[in-house]
Amino acid sequence: MRFVSIFLLSAGALGAAALAQTGPEPFVVVEQGRSFVQLADAVAAIGAGQGTISIAPGSYRQCAVQAAGAIAYRAAQSGTVIFDGAICEGKATLVLRGRAAQVEGIVFQNLRVPDGNGAGIRLEKGDLTVSNALFRNSEEGILTADDPSGRIVIDRSTFQHLGRCDRDLSCAHSIYIGHYGSLTVTRSRFEKGNGGHYVKARTPRVEISDNSFDDSAGHLTNYMIDLPNGASGSIVGNEMVQGRDKDNYSVFITVAAEGREHDSSGLVVRGNSARFVPGLERASTFVANWTDDVVVQADNRLAPGIRPADRR
Repeated sequence: MRFVSIFLLSAGALGAAALAQTGPEPFVVVEQGRSFVQLADAVAAIGAGQGTISIAPGSYRQCAVQAAGAIAYRAAQSGTVIFDGAICEGKATLVLRGRAAQVEGIVFQNLRVPDGNGAGIRLEKGDLTVSNALFRNSEEGILTADDPSGRIVIDRSTFQHLGRCDRDLSCAHSIYIGHYGSLTVTRSRFEKGNGGHYVKARTPRVEISDNSFDDSAGHLTNYMIDLPNGASGSIVGNEMVQGRDKDNYSVFITVAAEGREHDSSGLVVRGNSARFVPGLERASTFVANWTDDVVVQADNRLAPGIRPADRR
């Protein structure tokens, strides 16, 4: 099976990223021509306006809170900017509640907090676009609050060694989206989960297409895609492999397992593939639906032992 190659970070690039940042002021507000030593100061310089922060290659133990405005956080060289371990407000490296944010080419890693939800990005309000980013070795990649008017787009990004279901705390997931307006995830890779689901979204509409979900090295993981309140939209062209070490292997995709809030009769699941790791034989369901909404399924390639659907 072909899996999508997303975040191409060579050994050389990793070596470059491990170097100290070039120059004393690595955070440049492009529109102003001003540079800063601290990311938080660059964010403050944009304030309620709009701007781009270009970030020099380096490994940073910094975080920032965006309370207003529309800001693009952009690696000057994709894959060479690493935010490592720093947390703001006990939540995430980037805590976002402005009008909008874009995150491009940045690595987020080693993020943990006492409540078990340490994330690369905590989105509390506004639109978010993420591209060519890498989230790894943390409790969550992206976690959001609720903003029904907000839109989230994730493209060409990788999520690895994320999630957890331990310490008697609520589970964390690679991506956990609250009651936002919509979620789009394209051309991205999810792998080596440490618990929870790979994508969990309470949005009324989803577009999840051309991604790979490689659970072959997962540990105590659950679903590939969990739509706990139902959703319309599409799940198309994804490749999924289920690993051996599962907390729950009964389902690949769920619809309204926590109660129907959104009509799912407009959901189309088409052209996906699903299988188990080589040598593994078990029974599972591709789409489990807890409602009477008719989810359209077509042209999915399912390995032996995987039922197309069931009503729960």
